[in-house]
Amino acid sequence: MELWLDERFKMDSISEFETLFDRRIGVSSSSEDTLTVEDGIVKSGEQVVGGHVLIKDDLSQNHARSMIGSVEWLLVEFTDWSMIPIENLIAACEGTPTKIAAIITKTQQAHGAGFALQKGVDALVVRCDSMLIEEAMVVKSQRTEREHSLEEIHDHNSTNGLQTLTITSIENGDTAERYCIDMTRLLNHGEGLLLGSSASSLVLVHGETLDSEFVPPRPFRVNAGPPHAYVTMANGKTKYLAELNTGDQVLLTSTDGKQRNATIGRLKIEIRPMLILNWVDENNKEGCMFLQQAETVRVIGQDCQPLSVTELKKGDVILGWSQKGARHIGVSISSSVSER
Repeated sequence: MELWLDERFKMDSISEFETLFDRRIGVSSSSEDTLTVEDGIVKSGEQVVGGHVLIKDDLSQNHARSMIGSVEWLLVEFTDWSMIPIENLIAACEGTPTKIAAIITKTQQAHGAGFALQKGVDALVVRCDSMLIEEAMVVKSQRTEREHSLEEIHDHNSTNGLQTLTITSIENGDTAERYCIDMTRLLNHGEGLLLGSSASSLVLVHGETLDSEFVPPRPFRVNAGPPHAYVTMANGKTKYLAELNTGDQVLLTSTDGKQRNATIGRLKIEIRPMLILNWVDENNKEGCMFLQQAETVRVIGQDCQPLSVTELKKGDVILGWSQKGARHIGVSISSSVSER
């Protein structure tokens, strides 16, 4: 994500931020990084690079949508800030070459625009206001960190982190404090969390989205296991379940390898009987996970269909994720470690 400075309206002195902007909007094009805006046209020198729309109603929003696909940049601002048009335009730009730059005027708008639809705009445009610039810089940093973390996860193998695990044994795991992770988002069929007793070998545990004969579905929940288990977070790191708090963001993963963030709304902790699932990955690396002994707790088979842990047997193939390196305080590192 880029950060632009709108120099058409002088306010604070911002000399300490001068080198931090990717582009500027000025009254004249003094360099190739300085854009001008006039009569709904955004120019770099004499070259048209985009369109500018002041969104004040549905008609002006539709005008902005009509430019998508025909311009490189769509610069939008609002008479009355609203997230809905931002989200509509981000969705409409999907799969097109058009990028969105949003002019923001208040600090709380930075996060909203920067993470709308979990994707965000392509540039935040700020005036010469030090508080606004600082907030936009924070959002840009968060976006960069998230994108790098997701790339790191995706690069571990060709299917965005998913590979097959072969069950070698299933054992009685006695009882444990079982954590259910209830999220503020509904999970889809084939979607869940990557969990494991080792941070380098994780199994994909399906959300409680399926009907059961005895209990209703809980499509916002993953029955995640005991406190020592690792879960993959939205920033690409791992945390112990015992470290989680309401408001933390975990990383949902689906059977096709797609991933998205979800915020924890509640943690439900109860003493429950457990099973130990032991497996080897495609490189014969061992891993395991404690999961509650219950028909509603499911992993995902090689055919991408949910499998109850109470029906698993030796030789079954399920989906998970492995890496060759190790982790230190949740961060992937290249050194080796043995976890048993």
